[in-house]
Amino acid sequence: MKIKLILISKTLLLALTSVVQAAKTDTSSLKAEWATMNASKESAMVEFNEAKFGMFIHWGIYSVPAGIWNGKKIPKLGEWIFYRAQIPRAEYRAIASEFNPVHFDAKEWVQIAKDAGMRYMVAMPKHHDGFAMYDSKVSDFDIIDATPFGRDPIQELYEECQKQGLRFGIYYSHSVDWMDGGDANKLETPVTGPTKRAWPANHWDPAPVSFDEYIQNKGLPQVRELLTNMPDIMEIWYDISGDMTAEQSFQFYKAAYDLQPNCLINSRVGNGMGDFVIPGDNVIPDDKKLARMKLWETPGTLNNTWGYKSYDVDWKSTDELVFWIISIASKGGNYLLNIGPKPDGTIPEESITSLQDIGRWMKINGEAIYGTTRWEVSKEGPTNLDVSGTQHREEHGFENNFTAEDIWFTTKGNSIFALSMKWPESDQVLIKSLNKSKVNNIQQVSLLGSDQELTWKQAEDGLSVNLPKDGELNEHGYVLKIDL
Repeated sequence: MKIKLILISKTLLLALTSVVQAAKTDTSSLKAEWATMNASKESAMVEFNEAKFGMFIHWGIYSVPAGIWNGKKIPKLGEWIFYRAQIPRAEYRAIASEFNPVHFDAKEWVQIAKDAGMRYMVAMPKHHDGFAMYDSKVSDFDIIDATPFGRDPIQELYEECQKQGLRFGIYYSHSVDWMDGGDANKLETPVTGPTKRAWPANHWDPAPVSFDEYIQNKGLPQVRELLTNMPDIMEIWYDISGDMTAEQSFQFYKAAYDLQPNCLINSRVGNGMGDFVIPGDNVIPDDKKLARMKLWETPGTLNNTWGYKSYDVDWKSTDELVFWIISIASKGGNYLLNIGPKPDGTIPEESITSLQDIGRWMKINGEAIYGTTRWEVSKEGPTNLDVSGTQHREEHGFENNFTAEDIWFTTKGNSIFALSMKWPESDQVLIKSLNKSKVNNIQQVSLLGSDQELTWKQAEDGLSVNLPKDGELNEHGYVLKIDL
């Protein structure tokens, strides 16, 4: 009996080994095909880096409850209210009948983005709630069939971006769909522990379909639908890969590539198959992470939520937003700054004011942001902030304790840019990283936004620059351009 059991065990082991080896081979084949497609997008990646600053839009029927359900404030993100309040699917579907954004104006929204210095826009055809904010033929849970609005705001934004010269991208929740069965492969994957099993799937009222059925019948068809309707998309922002298989991630990557081969796909498609990396929501990556990233983009909020919440009034100051822009640029990334419009189709006034302030700063200093890359030093100075996510910012806020010695750097062509958030009281700055030993061929130093000639001197301790007396351009610092 023992001998037979051993023989059976060996047979099973050989069979299992063959299955594992076959799976590895299949994955290797997919990765090789992905690598070929990824390598063909070099010009699109250059354009992506040139753009540097874009508008993210989280807008859907979740803006109707605005963070409140049955009279209770639901904690955390506004667009997750379906999940956080564990709303039955039929009840959530009924919200669509109340969504009528009659004040939506695509021309106004795109103009706001453009005036803020944004070069592209990423709108949201579908978030995790499964509701399509466009005219989808795949599902009737969409803005045309389920609401009294009767218009397609995604198509209108796309067409307006074309008119005003902004590139356009889309966010599409490919693996999570609480309405129609996108469970990120969580409910079907054996795991230990209820928390792991539940997040981010609808476990309280799941749709009666498998994850693969959702992918084949809704996820992939809607992606193809969107890319067919809107040619020349700059990027697709997939979100939360969960326990998706490599094959499932590859299907979403290839679906886009087959229709628009220059469309960039973010890393959240899953299984290492993205064209650019998302280091995290409201996250500025440290040097260790940067070493693993070639092209990347940080999404950021104007307050502490993405979708509209009526009671989240913790708005970021202009100083804080300038910090995000220059810090991300100094590390070579793109910044995708979000707005969360109201259910009537208007953008909160606080958001508009912030974007107008940023636009004024970018109009003067944008040359130090657009198309730049990381210099050998990202920043010098005594002050550092831990920026580790949306919740961290909500709990700890932002304190502008930066000094005149805190200076960030970017570079483009034969120029280095030195960016500061504080004008020195002495009207003189010493930039230690630009000492004679490190940079010995400086030809000219100028102040962006000013025609006044600057006097400067370079020594072993750094580059000393005399700024114009009473020449502060705005209260958010200044940028020097150093031509080599």
